[in-house]
Amino acid sequence: MFTTLLTALEDGIFTITINRPDKLNALNKTVIEELSAAVDEVYNNAAIKCAIITGAGPKAFVAGADISEFLTLDSTGGEALAVRGQELVFDKIENCRKPIVAAVNGFALGGGCELAMSCHFRLASDNAKFGQPEVNLGLIPGYGGTQRLTQLVGKGKAIELMMTANMIDAAEAKQIGLINHLTTPENLIEQTKQILKVIMTKGPNAVGKVVAAVNAHFDKTQNGFVAEAKLFGECFGTDEMKEGVSAFLEKRKPSFN
Repeated sequence: MFTTLLTALEDGIFTITINRPDKLNALNKTVIEELSAAVDEVYNNAAIKCAIITGAGPKAFVAGADISEFLTLDSTGGEALAVRGQELVFDKIENCRKPIVAAVNGFALGGGCELAMSCHFRLASDNAKFGQPEVNLGLIPGYGGTQRLTQLVGKGKAIELMMTANMIDAAEAKQIGLINHLTTPENLIEQTKQILKVIMTKGPNAVGKVVAAVNAHFDKTQNGFVAEAKLFGECFGTDEMKEGVSAFLEKRKPSFN
């Protein structure tokens, strides 16, 4: 189905592996388009309950964008590239009502760091490296990096990382809140799956509304508290809520599926 991705669905977990290890899994036009199609599959396939995005091989998650595509672009083309990528992949991941988690193995630089940050949360192996080195090319992050890095680690640290183009290791990424969990390369995917298996025991409608409510905080067109109250109220109209509350009162485990 894909030329640059490997996909697998097992027990409700859809694993998307960017498969260009000879190019350190760099994002090019084809990868962006295929990632968009894979994320559409997460949205539309009822058998998929959640997803993992990772990179093939031991060296890289995604080591950036394919720079060879840049020299033909002028300012209009550059802006269009950023807008298209955000619409096709990054914003689509962030707003997905099913959990999409990054399992970061190796380098996550530039567009790769941005891809990881667009996911709902991140796990990394202890050989992972993160960075936004765009200023080395006379550029800035264009796939949401200036916004999401600031949200995750705070303004001062985000600006320092983007101005210096410094790479940080997985331990520092954990310390500053860029990743949630740090593990070994061998355990990365399994630990990610274990967290997702816990999430899959919860109400899927409620999990999706958590995403919407949290994202409302960062949406300047919305009041996050108002959005939360509305989403909270919507939960009361669902069979899922009735099952969850009934199970709690009856001292049994809920059955949401």
